[in-house]
Amino acid sequence: MDSSVPLGNRLRGTITPPCSKSYAQRALAAALLASGRTTLRGIELCRDTRSAISAIEALGATVEIIDENTIAIEGGFNPRTDRLNVGESGLSARLFTPISALGSKPMCISGEGTLLHRPMSMMIEPLKELGVEVRDGGGRLPIEVCGPMRGGRVVVDGSMSSQFVTGLLIALPLAERDTTVEVHGAVSVPYIDMTLDTLERFGVEVMYQEGDYSEFFIEGGQSYEAVDYTIESDWSAAAMIMVAAAIAGHEVRITNLSTLSRQADTAICRALERAGASLVIEEDAITVSHRDLEAFTFDATHCPDLFPALVALAAAAQGVSTIYGIERLRGKESDRGEVLKEEYEKLGIEIELDYEENVMRVVGGKVVAANVDSHDDHRIAMSLAITALRIDEELDIKNRECVAKSYPSFFDDLEMLKTSKCE
Repeated sequence: MDSSVPLGNRLRGTITPPCSKSYAQRALAAALLASGRTTLRGIELCRDTRSAISAIEALGATVEIIDENTIAIEGGFNPRTDRLNVGESGLSARLFTPISALGSKPMCISGEGTLLHRPMSMMIEPLKELGVEVRDGGGRLPIEVCGPMRGGRVVVDGSMSSQFVTGLLIALPLAERDTTVEVHGAVSVPYIDMTLDTLERFGVEVMYQEGDYSEFFIEGGQSYEAVDYTIESDWSAAAMIMVAAAIAGHEVRITNLSTLSRQADTAICRALERAGASLVIEEDAITVSHRDLEAFTFDATHCPDLFPALVALAAAAQGVSTIYGIERLRGKESDRGEVLKEEYEKLGIEIELDYEENVMRVVGGKVVAANVDSHDDHRIAMSLAITALRIDEELDIKNRECVAKSYPSFFDDLEMLKTSKCE
């Protein structure tokens, strides 16, 4: 064990991360559009999931919370209001805007906090091409749509985010006409795979050339089928615990994970292996242990949510790590590239942002205690907390409660894994 990790911060134990909020939000949208009763199991009621639940209730679904991890949804698109608040969830904004456009009455989609500053311009012209009346606030929320969305042929800019592509793929099977969606510069394509997987589970078909995300054919007039569905754990959340274990773990076992998952952030396994961490992979669990970490090179273009975890890993590795894909970080809860540089440099870690080469370089090294700021970004807060394992002093993280957006029990889980009795 690295002697630079204080004894009281070393980790050991077993943890099950919360469910995938990306899968949960897709499943909730599909359940809204299905006829009958869908049961979703293993669900975690984080803020983003609650925002999606509020959205489907506003759009006509009836939601019953059976227990803390199980909900039932009586589907049926029949809006009960003319306003939809999606909280701070970027996925919900780009998902429920095209779904709202299935209706023939105006619907205003709004949000809160940092979401009000995130770009939504990629939705405007494609929706208009599909027959939707759109009023927007200069490419930001709030956006008002009035359908019905009729289908046809549409070109979408996928270079900023795949989330609007997901919204179209979920909404357009209910359009009156068939649709061809042409996507230019698709990024985060594993998230599109997750959408296609969800559609298949709910009995909806989308035609495309496997491995080619440039064009999708969607037959109109399809029907969603209600299902009983257990949602897998979230690799984005698991990545944080896995990096924590690589930095300070005697042996941490993360359960309900499969490397066969379609989630983009399974890529964390490759990064950990390149950095020299110990991984033992089972059918539905992964055990991570600390070894001396070395600098690594990694392309996070299609898994940008991994950046905060990767920076924590790189900061603990010897040498200069190179992470590609920083152009994907500007449209998140914060400008994550700039924020990671600002906050990690307070801790004594040098970070270079090279926008010409689309790369971040992180110089691993010793960490010093400082007061840091999450910038109201859940992944930044978790990243800083993981790096704090390397020092004996308390790290004051401003607004660390923002982790509730995706992983409400994160700090409790991290504390549970700490032990002062390691050998």
